[in-house]
Amino acid sequence: MNIRILFPRLLIVCFAFCVTATVVAQSSEADSTQTRTTIDRNGATRLETDVAVPSLGEERRPRIVGPAAKAPMVPVTTAAPVLAAPFDRLLMSAIQSHLGSPYHYAGTGPDSFDCSGLVWRAYQEAGFEFSRGPASSYWATFAAPSKEDQYKFGTLVFFSGLSHVGIVVDEHGFYHSSRHHGVIYSPFNEYWLSRVDGFRRVPIESMPLPAAKAKPRAVRPAASAQAVEEDNQP
Repeated sequence: MNIRILFPRLLIVCFAFCVTATVVAQSSEADSTQTRTTIDRNGATRLETDVAVPSLGEERRPRIVGPAAKAPMVPVTTAAPVLAAPFDRLLMSAIQSHLGSPYHYAGTGPDSFDCSGLVWRAYQEAGFEFSRGPASSYWATFAAPSKEDQYKFGTLVFFSGLSHVGIVVDEHGFYHSSRHHGVIYSPFNEYWLSRVDGFRRVPIESMPLPAAKAKPRAVRPAASAQAVEEDNQP
């Protein structure tokens, strides 16, 4: 008797449970769909249902890392040597007043120079006189310095079979009038060191110096010490 009473009740409970589960499932599907109204070419209204799919594109897309930003180029400047002698200061001032001047064959300034013309002009403006001539004439006129004085400021350095001359600043570089860049500072890099013929020292210590003839001039900006010199044939 009890079984006959309980069995129909169990069926009712099971049926109610199934109906409830079905309603919940349909409600979930409805949440994931989107319905929009469209009008076709014939003017009829249609309902279209799109399934909403979570966008995972941003999560799955690999992060693209751009190239690292380059550090700004910092101009390399050459520290001027400490000049104790008054003549050295006059000579440095004369050289620096012509930095940036263009090269001109046989030019002695004041606005353009060849290599030997720059040497002559700088010493003239600093107050020391000698005859103007090609680089080879300076080699023949002045004596070779001691090893300690080869890279002393003011020493003349010769290159490429005495066809080019410059004024030593220190062991790091020299000033000269370059055929391609005009009056510049150049480092003693592999290119120039492989072409050095030797050195000569202007005997300012043993000769009387006339009054300085240097005139005030606007100082041109110095050329970068890192300029490429491979095309800079003397």
